[in-house]
Parts: sequence; C-alpha cells; structure tokens
Amino acid sequence: MKLFVSSNLLRNSVFFKISAFVLISVACFFLGKHWSEDGFRRLIFFSAEPSRSPIVALSPDFGKTYNISDLIYESHPILPPSLSPPPPPDSVELKVFGIVNENGTMSDEFQIGDYDAESAETLGNQTEFESSDGGNEFTTARVSVRKFGMCSENMTEYIPCLDNVEAIRRLNSTVRGERFERNCPKEGMGLNCTVPAPSGYRPPIPWPKSRDEVWFNNVPHTKLVEDKGGQNWIYKENDKFKFPGGGTQFIHGADQYLDQISQMIPDISFGNHTRVVLDIGCGVASFGAYLMSRNVLTMSIAPKDVHENQIQFALERGVPAMVAAFTTRRLLYPSQAFDLVHCSRCRINWTRDDGILLLEVNRMLRAGGYFVWAAQPVYKHEKALEEQWEEMLNLTTRLCWVLVKKEGYIAIWQKPVNNTCYLSRGAGVTPPLCNSEDDPDNVWYVDLKACITRIEENGYGANLAPWPARLQTPPDRLQTIQIDSYVARKELFVAESKYWKEIISNYVNALHWKQIGLRNVLDMRAGFGGFAAALAELKVDCWVLNVIPVSGPNTLPVIYDRGLLGVMHDWCEPFDTYPRSYDLLHAAGLFSIERKRCNMTTMMLEMDRILRPGGRVYIRDTINVMSELQEIGNAMRWHTSLRETAEGPHASYRVLVCEKRLESSEKRRTKKKRKTKGKRA
Repeated sequence: MKLFVSSNLLRNSVFFKISAFVLISVACFFLGKHWSEDGFRRLIFFSAEPSRSPIVALSPDFGKTYNISDLIYESHPILPPSLSPPPPPDSVELKVFGIVNENGTMSDEFQIGDYDAESAETLGNQTEFESSDGGNEFTTARVSVRKFGMCSENMTEYIPCLDNVEAIRRLNSTVRGERFERNCPKEGMGLNCTVPAPSGYRPPIPWPKSRDEVWFNNVPHTKLVEDKGGQNWIYKENDKFKFPGGGTQFIHGADQYLDQISQMIPDISFGNHTRVVLDIGCGVASFGAYLMSRNVLTMSIAPKDVHENQIQFALERGVPAMVAAFTTRRLLYPSQAFDLVHCSRCRINWTRDDGILLLEVNRMLRAGGYFVWAAQPVYKHEKALEEQWEEMLNLTTRLCWVLVKKEGYIAIWQKPVNNTCYLSRGAGVTPPLCNSEDDPDNVWYVDLKACITRIEENGYGANLAPWPARLQTPPDRLQTIQIDSYVARKELFVAESKYWKEIISNYVNALHWKQIGLRNVLDMRAGFGGFAAALAELKVDCWVLNVIPVSGPNTLPVIYDRGLLGVMHDWCEPFDTYPRSYDLLHAAGLFSIERKRCNMTTMMLEMDRILRPGGRVYIRDTINVMSELQEIGNAMRWHTSLRETAEGPHASYRVLVCEKRLESSEKRRTKKKRKTKGKRA
C-alpha cells in the first residue's frame, strides 16, 4: 500500500514539473515574440546558407549580443510622422546599455555570419512593383504611394535651404552674408518631386582619374572657366572640364604648394600628425584633392556665391566638400576637429567684429594645430594691405597664436596646447575666454560667439595617436559623450568597429564594392564612425561623410579624433549639398528613430536629390517602417529589394537595398519632353 501511494505521488510530482515547464516555455515564447516586435534589436547579416531567395540571417551567437550600432543611441518609441518637424530636444534621455556575454561580463567577442555570394548576385535583379495597367500608383496591402513627378528643368542644381529666394528676400540684413546661410522652406513648401539630372548626364569618371577631369554635361557651367581661366583652376577641353591643380595663390600647382608648406613646418607632417584639414574658400578643391594622395582628408567648403558651382565641381571630382559660409552662425563641425585650417585668398575679413570669424576657426582648430594663410597682406607692400597685416598680427597675438613661419605669400600660426597664455593676459584684453558653461560642440543653429573657446584642461582632443593608429584607438573624448555608460565606452567603441568591419567585409567580397565605383559615401546615422572606419581599413577607395543626427548623442568629437570627417544635421530638413553628390547612402536605424519628428517621404525625396543616378542605398531598420519606405522608394522609381531575416515575415528587422538607375532618369526625361510637345501641338 505504501509503495502504491509513493508511486502515485512520484507520478504526480513529475506531472506537475512537466506542466510547469511547458507553461513557463509558452510564456517565455510569447514574451520574447512581443519584445522582438516591440523594437528590441539583434545583430543581423546576410546568411551563407543556400536558399531559394537571398535572405538576411541571424548570427548563430545572436543570443549573446546586441545590435552594436544602436547601443550608443537612446531607445525611441515609434510614433506617427509629424508634418512639422519640432526643434531638436534640449537634452537626450539616455539609458544604460552594454555588451554582455553569457557570463554577464563586458565583451567585444561576437560573430557576424558570412555573406552568401550567390545570393548577393541577385541583388541587382530587383522588380519594380508597378500597377498592371501602367497607372501612377504603387499598391500594397498596407500603404499606397503615388509616383512622384519630375521637378522642372531649372532645378537641376537646387539646394532647398540655400535657394529659398522668398526667405532670403525677407531677411532683416544681408551685410554679414546672411543670404548664404540656411533659410529652409516652410512646412509644406519642400520638395514633392524628384530633381532631374542635366541633359546628357553620364556616370562620373572614376577616381583617381576624376581628380583631373570630369564630364562637361554633368556640371554644364562655364562661369568658373571664364573667371578663373588664367589662374590654373579649370579649363574646358572638348566634352570635359580639366583641372591642372592650380589655385589663385598657387598657380604652379597644389603639389608644389603642399611641398612648400611641409618644408616650412616639418612638424605638420601630412598623413601622420596632420590627418584632417579644413579648406576655407576652396575653389574647385584642388588643395584637398592633392592632399588625398598624402593620406589627408580635407573638408573643402565655400559659399554658394557668384562662383556657386565650385562645390559641385569638387564633389563631381570625388573630393569631400560642402556648401558653407563664415557668416553669423557656427559651422556644423565640433571643437578641436581639424589638425590644420587653410585659407588661400578665401576673401574673408578675419579681423571684422573683433575677430569673431577667426574665433570660429580657433574653436574648430585642434590644440597645437596650424592655421595657414596665403593672401596678399602677407607679402604685398601696399599701405592698405600692410594695415590689414598689422591688424591680423594684433588679433592672432591676443588669441595666443604663435606666428611660427612667414615665407613668401604664406604665413603659418600655431594654436596653443593649453589655456596658460589665455589666463596670463592682462585685464580687459579682448576677446575674453568663453564661459565654462559654453558647449563648443553645440553647433546646430548656434550663433557665433565673440569669445575664445577654452582648451580641455585634461588634454582631451590634443593627445592623439598618429595616423593610421588613431583610426582604431579609442580617443579620450569618448568619455565626454553624453551616454549613460561611462565604464563600457571603450568596449562599445571597439565592438561597433568590429561589427561594421565584419559586415563591410562581406559587402566588399560578395558585392564587389571595390569594383563598382564607390567614391562619395554618406553615412546618415554614423554613431562612432565604425562604418567609415571599416571602409578605410578595408582600403575601399572612397571617403565617407559621417552625419550625426541632432536627435541623438553628439559623437562628432570621436569621429574627428579617429581621423574621419563628419557633420551634424537634422534630417527633418534638407542637407547642404548639391543634387547628385553621393554614390552610396547608408542609413542604419535612422527612420525608426526620426519618424516621430520627421516626414519619411520628405526624407526619402531628399535622399533621392543627393543620390547620383546609378547610386545605391542601404537601409537597415525595423519592420515597422520598411513597407512604407519601400513604397516610397518605388514611387521615386528606385529599384528596391526588401530582405527578410531568417526568422521570417514576423521578424523585427529588414534590410532595404535600392538602386537609382540612370536609364530610368533618361526615360522619364524623354517621356516628359514628349508630353510637353504634345500639349504644345
């Protein structure tokens, strides 16, 4: 009897254990599914396993890691897109993130799967989902977006925030060049069409040949040739523009000019100590173009003034460039960004308003960095020019800059490495030091300040490894970024770099990124710059402009300390560049974050404006936004392909691969001309 009772108890105990285990498993499954659909992210990559259609698969180790690219950003709830972009937040709510292995300790060890080369070959064979009757709508079960028409022919070089004639007319003053600053269209007045390419547009000549020549039809403007033909900038020959490498102040060529600077100050050491340079009033950017061969990245800037197409020529050549002007606001670069700042006949009055423009240079110049000025006041002995030189000497002395060399038409100053000189100045000497509360990295619509930016007392921003070691060395200023993860920052930095390197390695090998002519690349949500660093390490012959959205933490100082280029931007507004600027646009997790502030259609139309015909787009984001993004892409006549993860249609992530084909643009232009002729008839 006792045996019988014990046996029943044992069976009941086992039954209860099994029942409890089943209930717990079911609960965990539904909780995991809910979290996955609610935006919790994991590493994704293209599967190496054979399948009928190429898919994006999860890493075998996905349970041990997180999506590294998203860890330095806050988690954003998904809200409907707003029609009117609110201002960027005063502060960013931050949460603790980390990279934790199965033992609960910080780690940068994780695995990204291999790219399936056979699957990758089908990426170009996309299907355009047009309605069967040839109508003007793209239709899915979820959303329908009408095809966008082509903008008028006079908008081929349209930059929305710089060509806003109505807003410029209403400016209170233009004395300080306010007309060259951002004056963006009001709500509902932005692009609702796709900007056409010039008639006869051709795929750009590949780098490095493009340094010396570009197609005339791609930038069909001869004003620069007429104005600067005698200064060795540019000339036209048959169907091409040629660039002999000269400039107003260095008509014998940029290479000789760079050699002279190197001989004057050997410590400048291009490509070693000096890696990131700012060229102000760059012309067609020959200075930056020739620095490329010396392992130097140069941000070439100029306003859209009487020589408005100079930046367009620079971008067509494959040289980093942006439209920007020294006027009343800070430029969109962080403090201590540039190892060297260059101005050759840049037509800027540096001493006006007690040197407020040179104070902006001082903010962006790295501690111990150099300012190179090649201009008439340096060498010409005329009364007015000599007075300008004395004013410049007086101002730079009060800024504690040291004139280290003056030779011929070139003068070179060096910025101090600490605040000792500033603090030892006499009482009442102007300009004063900025308040300690001033954030020198706050640049989005911030007015210029007539004060000297303080140098970090701890040496942050100055003590950098030489290039190329600085690319993968976690910089000191990593600790100043406003993310709530102080101890784990270096691990985050290393892990992000490793994550993107493995993914880009697969792209390079399977998608032949070294052979498809990538040159100008834009990373629209760059984090610590891991995507750009991977391209540099894998020696893909391109340059990347890393964009840091205003809605997230400002990681720009880290970008520049790594020896890369970057800019701050709000994607609710248009970008300050010409149409057809970039060969590749990369956006990881951008739309799911910005959709609560920005209109996704407006963002996608802006991407189309700045993307070259024949260019590509890679969007990695949650399923919540992908269907709509694909419909918008199709409505712009991109060839799109939406990739599922191995989890199937209920997974939380997708990868949208797009191509803006050149022949589509030509067909639309021809079709539009036929319609116009038909109406006239």
